[in-house]
Amino acid sequence: MRETEMRDIEELSLPELRTSASGGRDAFTDEQRAEIVDQPDLRQLESRRTKLCVLIGSGILQLPIWGFAMSYGVFQEYYFDNWTLEGDRNTTGVIGTTANGVMYLSMPLLFALFTRHWAHRRQVAAFCGIVIACVSFFLSAYSTTVWHLVVTQGITSALGCALIYSPTTLSLGEWYTTSNRALAYGIVLSCKNIVGTSCPFMLRALIDAYGYKTTLKAWTAILGGTSILAIFLVPTHPSKLSIHRTRSRKIPWYFLKHRSIYFYSLAIIFQSSGYGIPQTYLSTYARDIVLLSQTSGTLMLALFNAPGIIASAFFGWLSDNKRIRLSAQAVAAIPPVCSALATFLFWGLTTQGGIGLLILFSITFGFFSSGYSATWGGMLKQMESESAERNEAVDPGMLYGLLNGVRGIGYASGGIASVGLLNAGTISVSQRFGYGTSYGPLILFTGLSSLLGGWVVLWRWNPKRLLPLVSGS
Repeated sequence: MRETEMRDIEELSLPELRTSASGGRDAFTDEQRAEIVDQPDLRQLESRRTKLCVLIGSGILQLPIWGFAMSYGVFQEYYFDNWTLEGDRNTTGVIGTTANGVMYLSMPLLFALFTRHWAHRRQVAAFCGIVIACVSFFLSAYSTTVWHLVVTQGITSALGCALIYSPTTLSLGEWYTTSNRALAYGIVLSCKNIVGTSCPFMLRALIDAYGYKTTLKAWTAILGGTSILAIFLVPTHPSKLSIHRTRSRKIPWYFLKHRSIYFYSLAIIFQSSGYGIPQTYLSTYARDIVLLSQTSGTLMLALFNAPGIIASAFFGWLSDNKRIRLSAQAVAAIPPVCSALATFLFWGLTTQGGIGLLILFSITFGFFSSGYSATWGGMLKQMESESAERNEAVDPGMLYGLLNGVRGIGYASGGIASVGLLNAGTISVSQRFGYGTSYGPLILFTGLSSLLGGWVVLWRWNPKRLLPLVSGS
């Protein structure tokens, strides 16, 4: 009986607790309920807006970070035609590949620093990078010897750009999860290729209209303005802002025990050593061998970068696609093998005045080689799954930085080799084709290194891992 009475008292008292002093029964509860329902939606909307801003900011940053390196062929052509500095002008061929190499080689260290220890200092580091890059390009306008150019345009400016790139790219990877990270990388890489397509024309127009020194000063202003705007759009992920205060600051290195990291690293080194050569020498080849004008040479460089706008998004989509389930190995092997075929069949067989094959080479090689970086999202996903199977911790940001670092090894080695190959003489084949010119050794090197980049991945041939409809690990 007492239990029944107590239950009745509780049932009577509960409504009274939900009644406001003014008699507005359930009014506060309804507002609370609406707020509870709306809060997840508001948080989700805010997260979407932030992720969109991160994607936009990362896209804008491709201009100051990669604009000069991807358009260096324009400056290379100018140096050859208007040489006024002390030193061997052939040395300028190293600047473009050195800039790329230094940027990529510094990334493992920078990614390691900003992944955990200095994650809360990412935006400060990016602003320091802006200052270093701007000062370097401004000083390069007053260079008097070739080594001044190598230092300012090839080394210090690249270090500044790497300081901008590393912390912001880490934040991009953290705002986008494994389910859509490869696509996000692909979209940003597409923006990079938009930069590579438009910048050669812009820089060529500036050089023709205002001269070399004014162009470098204008580029300094462009770099500073766009970088400052974009960095504010890429905030550090909340999960990383206080990690420097915790004990879990050590980077997990368990992935070094897995074979995948070594196969992919070797493949990236081979692919990258050949990728930078057409970017540097395509304009001068178009002028010296195919006998095209300066404008046509710049057009070749733009055609080289333009297909990457589609390719990067495509290969990023292919890596994340759930309908066409190709393994990471299969996707990673497609670009270098196709790039090798384009080099051997199109670039090597060009003739004087034969603009058709050179255009075909620029488009096909540009499409597949530019889209290669977008396959890294699939590589990361595979290595993350391997770690999950072994119940091991893994930091995808650190992995991405390491892949960029080995790409720098490829760029640097390809740049150093290109100077010697260009002076090696011709190959004893028909002088009508590209193989028989002074660029013949460069063509063979580009094709073979690209082929090796695909062969290293295919060397682990396993039909269950490579065939469609089977996801590889």
